[in-house]
Amino acid sequence: MIRDETRPGRERLHDVVSYWAARRPLEPAIIHHDRGQTFDWSTFAALSIEWAKRLLALGFRSGDIFATSLPFFSEHILLEYACFRIGVILAPLDLRLRPAEVRAFLGIIRPKGYAGPPELCELVRAECTFVEWITPLQPGGSLPDAVVSDDELRRAEEAVTAGDGALIVFTTGSTGSPKAALLSHGNITCQNLCLGNAFEFREGMRVLVNLPPSHVGGQTEALMTTLFYGGTAVVLDVFDAARSLAAIRAHRVDLIGQIPAMFQLEWRHPDFASADLSSLSAVLYGGQLAPVAMLEKMALMAPRLYTGLGLTEAAGFCTYTPRGANLAAMASHLGSSMPVYPMSIRAAMREDGAAGAEVPDGEVGHVCFHGPQTFLGYVNDPEATARTISSDGFLYTGDLGLKDSNGLQLAGRAKWIIKPAGYMVFPGDVEAHIVTLDGVAACGVAGAPHRTLTEAIVAFVERKPGAELSVPQLRKHARALASYMRPLHYVLLEQGQLPVNRTFKTDYVSLARMAADEIERLRAAGRWDQ
Repeated sequence: MIRDETRPGRERLHDVVSYWAARRPLEPAIIHHDRGQTFDWSTFAALSIEWAKRLLALGFRSGDIFATSLPFFSEHILLEYACFRIGVILAPLDLRLRPAEVRAFLGIIRPKGYAGPPELCELVRAECTFVEWITPLQPGGSLPDAVVSDDELRRAEEAVTAGDGALIVFTTGSTGSPKAALLSHGNITCQNLCLGNAFEFREGMRVLVNLPPSHVGGQTEALMTTLFYGGTAVVLDVFDAARSLAAIRAHRVDLIGQIPAMFQLEWRHPDFASADLSSLSAVLYGGQLAPVAMLEKMALMAPRLYTGLGLTEAAGFCTYTPRGANLAAMASHLGSSMPVYPMSIRAAMREDGAAGAEVPDGEVGHVCFHGPQTFLGYVNDPEATARTISSDGFLYTGDLGLKDSNGLQLAGRAKWIIKPAGYMVFPGDVEAHIVTLDGVAACGVAGAPHRTLTEAIVAFVERKPGAELSVPQLRKHARALASYMRPLHYVLLEQGQLPVNRTFKTDYVSLARMAADEIERLRAAGRWDQ
């Protein structure tokens, strides 16, 4: 286990490129599967330096923000690392944002530069006048060729510290409005060090990067951890099940890291039965817990299976399951933290802003972390930052959980606790029980005001295609739960109708709205509040 956070020569993100360019100059750093393009470490370093000079010539300086709406093609990665070299902060936006959302997100962070598809560049040019420089960067494209001297680049690069901001990642907004989390070079490289150590990344390892650049799973975990350890990032523009399987075979990928929904899409694809997965040595999943049956199928893909808790505000993974962990434990637990970034379960933050007291193992409390992975704060939102980072430096994740011999067990999101008749119910506990019933594909539960119970539970249940499933079956199945945990009302959905956010987690904001609409309908019919 890592006992300190030293990473000489790789404390800043661009240091990683220089470090491996000196040691593995002709070995591949990036393979772009969709374009059949490979950059070795020497070329990656040279081009990122050239692009950094071009950014300086365009007037970009340390602390400026450069936003993008681009897939993970090679030039996007070059732009990222050029920004990092001179202290410019990159803000990759989700490619599925609607134009109005792009405008709103840019309004939060007010970037100096923007690169995206031509139609969005026109929108930004017309409606975001604070953006000074806009370019429709495409695969094979570049920045204007005006450059500055080597000395000017050296001075700009030397001024960048590990504590400076490097990357803005917008939170998914599953429990509120998305916020712009600012991560430093040191936040990210510490996460790289810990993740690679826990999950056995190694020099020369080939890792598939098919998660989006707007998410820590794609950026800080898959791409940047691979590069930190001198591996090769095999990159897809966007996730596609068939192309992911083809890339594993074509490039002899060693490790894949995905969310459970992506595995499901690959398993359902007709190419999966004949897919060559013999190169895989490890499978990593995150984003949500997975049932034992799903883990058993993942475990057939590679000798090693891992998971943990990943957080935008902690630059990615911050707990880790051990190699060979029991699948039943992995289905309910998320492992343990590293000594350099310890986890604690604490009482709620105090009114004076300090962290609450640590609670004993086995008791539910707020999941907190303290140390070098904690983000710098939410851009232009000091109030949200103060609610998240205590005055004594504890990151309040918004999750409730407990620690036991198997590590962290989540109990639910603090914001979405349901309190029927004064009892405390964690949605995940109810959902986990309901999905064990045959015919249930997925489930999400929400609380709704009730005049007798104060609050009652509404369950939204997706049925599997072709399955026979009824409300009486669900009520009978729920008898195994304590009476106060049983949903008062069920809504049957077809598969795919449960609202999810852009990372395929249950969208509890939308679920709460659906529950409110359902209760309004029931009240009109006299079927609620009894």
